[in-house]
Amino acid sequence: MVKEEEIKLGFVVSEFHRDITYQMEILGREHAEFLGAKVSITLYTPGTFDMPLAVKKMLTDEEVDAVVTLGCIIEGATEHDEAIASQLTRKIMDLSLEYGKPVALGVSGPGMTRLEAQERVDYAKRAVEAAVKMVKRFRGLEG
Repeated sequence: MVKEEEIKLGFVVSEFHRDITYQMEILGREHAEFLGAKVSITLYTPGTFDMPLAVKKMLTDEEVDAVVTLGCIIEGATEHDEAIASQLTRKIMDLSLEYGKPVALGVSGPGMTRLEAQERVDYAKRAVEAAVKMVKRFRGLEG
């Protein structure tokens, strides 16, 4: 029996609202291990706005099969959160298509309170699961 090749994930974690993103990171790491994947590299960004550059750097790394983004975008007094979320999701989707590797969205928001963000830390598990599934499906197409 051929042993399945280990899936190597890269994590891009926002430091903004670190009390929440720390929990997301821990939960994501635990779930990756549960699924038999390895977090081979982690990059921290000041906020979610800064994630696309870190994602791009990771996608060029041979030690990364997929990238998981982890963060939260909490609503403020302006529509700034909506603009950030819109641009972030569009850019990481573009990068995934450009480099042919999955980039999973584990960023909650916009339009949520801090309490709602805390209640959504499990988005990290969903993102890890999506990344692992996509890699497995792509590997199924190879050979």
